[in-house]
Amino acid sequence: MDTRQITTPPPDIGDLRARLHGMWAAVAPAWGEHAEYVDARRARVTDRMLDLTTPRRGERVLELACGPGGLGLAAAARVAPDGEVVQSDVVAEMTAIAAARARTLDLTNVRTRVLDLERIAEPDRSYDVVLCSEGLMFVPEPVVAAREIRRVLRPGGRVALTVWGPRACNPWLGVVFDAVGAQIGRPVPPPGVPGPFSLADRDALVGLLRDADLVDVEVEELDVPLRATGFEEWWTRTSALAGPLAAILAALSEDALQAIHARLRTAVASYRTPTGLVLPGVTLLASARRAPVPS
Repeated sequence: MDTRQITTPPPDIGDLRARLHGMWAAVAPAWGEHAEYVDARRARVTDRMLDLTTPRRGERVLELACGPGGLGLAAAARVAPDGEVVQSDVVAEMTAIAAARARTLDLTNVRTRVLDLERIAEPDRSYDVVLCSEGLMFVPEPVVAAREIRRVLRPGGRVALTVWGPRACNPWLGVVFDAVGAQIGRPVPPPGVPGPFSLADRDALVGLLRDADLVDVEVEELDVPLRATGFEEWWTRTSALAGPLAAILAALSEDALQAIHARLRTAVASYRTPTGLVLPGVTLLASARRAPVPS
């Protein structure tokens, strides 16, 4: 019997969750608009996650924080025809996008559900594979989410998840946070709000998954550069897709936005190439499994 105690959350954690859910609902249309771009940028990471978890024909796969769903759609082909992929997100606006894309591809073994990473409303031991790309870092209590992932995995089941690496290794987004923070006079994201770099420490990520009683935990780094034809393309996509920024930018005056643009043009000047902008990006890919039942 597990006798460990889960720390009682602060009183306002429910409000924080509600704000985070609203943040992602607000940017869902942009994720739908840029879905193919998101798939292309994540293609190498998607392939690696599927290679590590090896979804096989007939197995059940759960994708958490699916966004536009490219990862789960790729997994669906591997478990077809009699396997199943459940694509889930904390907001229905995202799962609707994933469902529409599955219909367009005529993937009949895909269904969608609205699920919270910290409270996965699925039975114990119900999935062979769990996948989560760039989602765990945004939950208020990642240790609870990691335990939930283990709970829904069958014995011997596999998990692969990604989070962004250190902020300094991801200037494609870090310079935006710096510029916006300098303009508004406070850090972005604000203290206490989980953001893209909240799980960027490799050793801490390993410890998080081991503390959830997952085994064979490994973490590797993958380069995920952001390529754009120029400043406007990079800024349009990044500002549209970065959930923590959307509400902040929407509240700024035109003068403030122009000041941010000026800061950013200077910040990305060193990343210009003859074909456009190439900004470094590093993701941490963690893989693990639930221990099999002893024979």
